[in-house]
Amino acid sequence: MADSNARIEQFKKMASDDPNNELGHFSLGRAYLDAGMNAEAVRSFDRVLEINPNITKAYQLLATALLKQEQRETAIERLTRGVQVADARGDLMPKNEMIGMLKELGAPVPALKKSADAAVVAEGQVLCQRCKRVGPKLSSPPFRKAVGQEIQQKICADCWREWIGQGTKVINELRLPLSDPQAQKMYDQHMLEFLNLG
Repeated sequence: MADSNARIEQFKKMASDDPNNELGHFSLGRAYLDAGMNAEAVRSFDRVLEINPNITKAYQLLATALLKQEQRETAIERLTRGVQVADARGDLMPKNEMIGMLKELGAPVPALKKSADAAVVAEGQVLCQRCKRVGPKLSSPPFRKAVGQEIQQKICADCWREWIGQGTKVINELRLPLSDPQAQKMYDQHMLEFLNLG
């Protein structure tokens, strides 16, 4: 529990230092959810969606926290909206997980759009998993590991540059010593969530 309290304090600081830091609020919400602090988790995920209504995983975790508070109807509303946003953005994993949750709750699944409008991706470009636009591809993988290949194949250069700025904030605000495997793991988790690969 001491560890989860430390994480909560860390993310609370990150979220209060920059109130518009969607990643800070998202991580805080997740830490609250892990600690069983569901009302606080609901507030954090609501804030994430206020800042950026396209963070599809936030709808899913928000609904999970609401269900733990026995707010079934509100959870169904959030899941329904989450499925629609995930469908529009092409976020397959959160969409399928939220559809599964709606079915378990016996709630109707919203009508989904037909994916006929596939974007044309030219040589040296990528259909970015984060911004859902076709953009310039990274000239080489940013890391040697498999995740580096995945980033090169699924993330545009613009979103990667955006992460570099955000990643620096994460390192500084959470004081992550990247030589420590636990800190590296936390950094990687933030990165994958930001890039919509988590």
